[in-house]
Amino acid sequence: MEKEICRISIASNWLGDEYFFYEDRTIKRVYDNHSLNSNKVEWLEPTQISEQNKDKLVKGCPEECKEQIMQILDYP
Repeated sequence: MEKEICRISIASNWLGDEYFFYEDRTIKRVYDNHSLNSNKVEWLEPTQISEQNKDKLVKGCPEECKEQIMQILDYP
């Protein structure tokens, strides 16, 4: 597995929604649908992430890796 660049949580309530970014430009999302269906995992392409969530990810990104994450997300 490639080295993790960073992880960013965009959860807005008690349900988890975390994105993991890796050096090979892969994106893993770990999220909860509801309390009985938690820690679901999906691997995403940048095109599968909404513009609204991309905004949240960039805003929540640590400054030291923001440029790299913006490139992976193809963020304007």
